[in-house]
Amino acid sequence: MHGVYPPSEDSELLLEVVEKEIRRDDVFLEVGTGSGFVAEKLIGRCKKVVATDISPLAVKEAKKKGIDVILTDLFSGLKRVFTLVAFNPPYLELSDVEKRGDWIEKAIDGGKGGIEVALKFVNRLDEVLVEGGRAVIILSSLSDLRTFLENCSNYEVEVVGRKKLFFEELFAFLLKSKK
Repeated sequence: MHGVYPPSEDSELLLEVVEKEIRRDDVFLEVGTGSGFVAEKLIGRCKKVVATDISPLAVKEAKKKGIDVILTDLFSGLKRVFTLVAFNPPYLELSDVEKRGDWIEKAIDGGKGGIEVALKFVNRLDEVLVEGGRAVIILSSLSDLRTFLENCSNYEVEVVGRKKLFFEELFAFLLKSKK
């Protein structure tokens, strides 16, 4: 899996929360599937599982696991049919020294404040999430959580999971469409 984000504590937290949230009639989308760790475990637990990733290496890896995966940025080109969307976005702000210009960097660099990718996701979520739909997103205490939450005004937001690590705390946010 060289060049693909490996399942880590954040992946495990996302899976744990989504397994509690998923329903038999859900049409599920995992954005940024990486190795396919989460999507693979949900196949057969809902009506349909679809995944996306911006990395061709990740798409290739997920396809090996039988996941219906699409190469795209977030969910560009997909229709508004999903009842549950999950995303473990890149949420660290890398310095210029840390940037390597590879797919792993794309998987971990969340941009300024560690939330640029998460904000793009939330601001475009209505493109794929049906009315009354739900989304789960993972963020770190190292991210600019206040700015992120201020941009979630179209959703009811609740912390539904947390995981303390040595240097940070991970949060799983459940976003419910207010429409």
